Amino acid sequence: MKNNDLIENTNDIVFSQIEDIKKDIISTRNKILTDANKELINMYFRIGKIISENQKYGSNFINSLSTSLKIEFPDTTGFSPRNLARMRKFYETYKDLSNLPTALAKLPWSFNNLLIDRIDDVNKRIWYAEKCIENSWSYVVLDHQIDLDLYDRQADKTRKLTNYSNHLPEIQGELAIDVIKDPYIFELAGITEKSKELDIEKAMIERIKSVLLELGKGFSFVGNQYRISTENKDYYIDLLFYHLKLRCYVVVELKNVDFDPSFIGQLQFYITAVDETLKSKEDNQTIGLLLCRNKDKNSVEWSLKSSFAPIGVASYEIKEYLPTEEELNKYLK
Repeated sequence: MKNNDLIENTNDIVFSQIEDIKKDIISTRNKILTDANKELINMYFRIGKIISENQKYGSNFINSLSTSLKIEFPDTTGFSPRNLARMRKFYETYKDLSNLPTALAKLPWSFNNLLIDRIDDVNKRIWYAEKCIENSWSYVVLDHQIDLDLYDRQADKTRKLTNYSNHLPEIQGELAIDVIKDPYIFELAGITEKSKELDIEKAMIERIKSVLLELGKGFSFVGNQYRISTENKDYYIDLLFYHLKLRCYVVVELKNVDFDPSFIGQLQFYITAVDETLKSKEDNQTIGLLLCRNKDKNSVEWSLKSSFAPIGVASYEIKEYLPTEEELNKYLK
């Protein structure tokens, strides 16, 4: 082996080891932060219990406690009368549970307060907490997902129209059903009811990050107007994704009209085409997702029964995208 090759190989090994150390440091830091946050939330829960048990003293107990804690721990924030009152509410909200749900313990304190303030149902609150951790949502994104009623659109399986369970292995079929929503809500600029499908696609590509957020974790964008060719003709798939968790391609057809049974046949063709030209041995069965403005449940169910390919049908809505003040400030900096 030449000296240059030896040096190059040594550099590669050193670089690899350095990268491994960096990953270990980041992983350890994240674990420390997670554990520290969990301990903090549990401490707030215990403090809230004591405050709740001394409610007979009214606001005097909270005010006295706040003053005493600030004197004892001058460099520590979070002991204002307002925040202590929130600790009491936090305890009283979850005191009947045998244990504080793990997802809630992992969430920052401000996130927990947001969930309590905005959501009454405890199971729904825990669902949002789990999704928040799974998708690494910021406070703003969590608040926005609550605004968009994500729970009702994704957690309720009874409103989802698919044949995934009939054409996919059980685990993949259940996961495929879990990841879809109905309706989808896309926040796009300049789109009206009369806009053409290509205009909607273009707007979606321009705001692909927002679209991927709405589609959910795991969707990786492959292309729009994705060309599939036979010997004599080219065909174009509206939107093509690959789902990292499902390990399969997802063909998305977009229709700016109400559902029509003929759409299923077109989508079946595209699914088969992707299986024949793109799918590898390591990939799972390609699935389809048809997005239309409105749909009749019977028409969709009857059409799906005659389909040989795994397809889901969902409606979608488009809301005018207006950047928030926080987003504007972020981009102006």
